[in-house]
Amino acid sequence: MTRFGIPSPSPAVDDVRIDLAVDLAVGRLAEEFDDRAETQTVVDVVRTCWNDLSGVPATALPELVERLARHRLLATVG
Repeated sequence: MTRFGIPSPSPAVDDVRIDLAVDLAVGRLAEEFDDRAETQTVVDVVRTCWNDLSGVPATALPELVERLARHRLLATVG
């Protein structure tokens, strides 16, 4: 489990790096959307994206989660 409570979809050797990368993405998105969305909203969107992308290769997951979460946040809160 990461700092923001986003569970890893499957255990892997690089879980710590992936969890850190996703945590950093949450931090960046929370800062980017600070005036439009609560941090918990960002965490919830990222968690949903993480689950939706669970079949993606682990090394691509952090970047794709951040991109999808940004897209969904922009569509929701502008």
